[in-house]
Amino acid sequence: MMSNKTCASEHSKTVQRAPVWNLTALLLLLFLLALIATMSTGCSERKAPATAANHSTEAQFVGSERCATCHAEQTAAWHNSQHRVAMQPVTEQSVLAPFAGESVRSHGVASSFFRRDDQYWVRTTDANGQPQEFKVTHTFGVAPLQQYLVELGGGRLQALGLSWDARPAASGGQRWFDLYPASVPGSGDPMHWSGHEHNWNYMCADCHATNVRKNYDTATDTYKTTWSELGAGCEACHGPASRHVAWAEQGARTGAGQSNGLLVSLHERRGASWPRDEKTGQPRRVGPQAEAHELDICARCHSLRSQLTDAVTAADPLAQGFHMSLLEPGQFWPDGQMRDEVYNIASFLQSRMHSAGVVCSDCHDPHSQKLRVPGDGVCLQCHEATRYTAPTHHMHDTASSGARCAACHMPVHTYMQIDQRHDHSLRIPQPALSASLGAPNACTGCHRDRSAAWAEQVIARAHPQRATSFQTFGPAFANLQNGKPGAAEAVLAIFRDPAQPAIVRASALQHLADAGITLESADLRNASRDVDPLVRAAVAPAAAGNADVMQALLGDSLRAVRIAAVTGLTQQTDITLPPGLQSSFSAAKDEYLNVLRFNSDRPEARSTLGQVLASSRDTSGAIAAYQGAIKLDRGYTGAYLGLADTYRMLGDEASAERELRTAIASGRDGKAAARLALGLLQYRQGKKDATLASFAEAMRLEPDNLQVVYTYAVALHDLGQPAEALRVIQRALTRHPDAAALRQLLEAYSEASAKPGRVLR
Repeated sequence: MMSNKTCASEHSKTVQRAPVWNLTALLLLLFLLALIATMSTGCSERKAPATAANHSTEAQFVGSERCATCHAEQTAAWHNSQHRVAMQPVTEQSVLAPFAGESVRSHGVASSFFRRDDQYWVRTTDANGQPQEFKVTHTFGVAPLQQYLVELGGGRLQALGLSWDARPAASGGQRWFDLYPASVPGSGDPMHWSGHEHNWNYMCADCHATNVRKNYDTATDTYKTTWSELGAGCEACHGPASRHVAWAEQGARTGAGQSNGLLVSLHERRGASWPRDEKTGQPRRVGPQAEAHELDICARCHSLRSQLTDAVTAADPLAQGFHMSLLEPGQFWPDGQMRDEVYNIASFLQSRMHSAGVVCSDCHDPHSQKLRVPGDGVCLQCHEATRYTAPTHHMHDTASSGARCAACHMPVHTYMQIDQRHDHSLRIPQPALSASLGAPNACTGCHRDRSAAWAEQVIARAHPQRATSFQTFGPAFANLQNGKPGAAEAVLAIFRDPAQPAIVRASALQHLADAGITLESADLRNASRDVDPLVRAAVAPAAAGNADVMQALLGDSLRAVRIAAVTGLTQQTDITLPPGLQSSFSAAKDEYLNVLRFNSDRPEARSTLGQVLASSRDTSGAIAAYQGAIKLDRGYTGAYLGLADTYRMLGDEASAERELRTAIASGRDGKAAARLALGLLQYRQGKKDATLASFAEAMRLEPDNLQVVYTYAVALHDLGQPAEALRVIQRALTRHPDAAALRQLLEAYSEASAKPGRVLR
């Protein structure tokens, strides 16, 4: 999923340039308040190649069967992997569920699965809530569950919400189950199986097939999606192989470079060894890491990311085609443990092992997907067995599951009801710290009848001089999210610490921006020059007012950074670009528009497109984009807000009010922003009581939204309630003491109240 946030840090800077606003000036903020669109500002992994391989567009995909001719051993391993069977046509062999007339009832809807004429069918409700029969065309995955795809017209493939539990019956499997039992999506809801959250073409295709081209047509709302082969084939990781095949068939041994025509060589482990340090006993990498492309390739599918284009291959850096999400609240616990379904890479990037030079294939065979050595053996490739397999270390009976390395250092989390996945941050358990942050910990995850304090005492007795955790950022991140004093300085120190992993430093920048903290120019410059594109992209929202930094970001070699930069600029209402920045901004903006059009099968992308067009005064294009977003999803609040603001720009207040009231009535989220926008409209209409009522409701809905607090306080002051304005600000500052804009407003209003007759402007 792609996500976008308004630029809180730039809002803060704007406020600081003019610390005391009247409500008329705040009307200019409506453009920002309207934006609930979704373009993430994450991106790629450290040390990624700086530019895309130009030859990636010249080589052609040939299919895994051509590779098998010479690479029999690798093909045999891959043939038994889940990569190969990630998606298959429906056949007697590929379908794991019986489809023998089973009937399943979920959320009041009865669905049945059956065969007819050697075909597989499901009878369930359609997008309008009417029972229909749909032919199943493809299987999706094999273990621990298998999903099924049906065609829904317009080139769409949709994943059914009811899935087959492929585990043995003794383990609770061999049954149909609902992937989302807690939600009750009705017809027309994005989470209904027919909605865009279950659309294969956007949500799934790029990872479950090779060489996918989505080919979405905005005008007709249809797909003509193509692929080279189903499943993750050889070329999904090695890039199109036609030049390599030509090299092999010609019997040549020169002229194609060390890769022999293969675009991706994946030599990260070449020449590396892991001897143990004589003093500490800890392994350390010896041997150069000539390239760092493997994680980019794995991250294409094993990360939470959004796609910018499908005109890239495995030969290109991740950040040429994708934004990668950072350690965001709701997706991760404050200490970096995974919380939502975030896959593996973002966890691994914050680990000590990644910082030491470990890559995915050190532990996993890339062809079979199996561990290189079963069980604890994969860890004991490098770590000393006599030390780490002893009860003095793991504090469990050696034969118990608690004695396994992964039990403590890679605890599992369950997703999709039955899919257990290991947290790859490889952390030392800290039960007391986890408890203070509200996060889980490996100890009480198993010993559910015990407390974190008990677990901490047990560990302290066994390891009185235990090593500290590599992940130390949790308290600072949590304190900033909770508005604790001094938290901003602590998070800023994390960003400035070169020993912190890049994903942690980038996440620190994002958290500071979300909290409205303004960065110093030196910090902006340093972030824009960082070796890791994650950091460069993360600083973009805070750098919109710094021409030198924005020039560097807009001209970055990687698309994700350029897009993050232009996103930050298009969200501003008071930035005048210097002449030297206009050409690079124009080029990056065109690229951004292409990204939005590529993703125009999503309502959030169309809504963001409307926002960008409106900022260019293309109001007719903006209206069409917003209306298109609403057509895709009638509950998407951001589109109504953007449409209302565009009507405001045209002076059509009646249409603006209509869209805002529709957003309040029909929108699924963002209703505080809708109330705030309605209040601003009512202020323009001179409806004082209605204005304050709308702002008060926005405060009730989102009391910690600093933009809401700021606007409400200014309104109260301008409309004759200065004492209440001060109380609103003071209450907010008790929860967010580092909110500079609010503190500045408090000082100005307090000073004004002490000087009778002073007029605030």
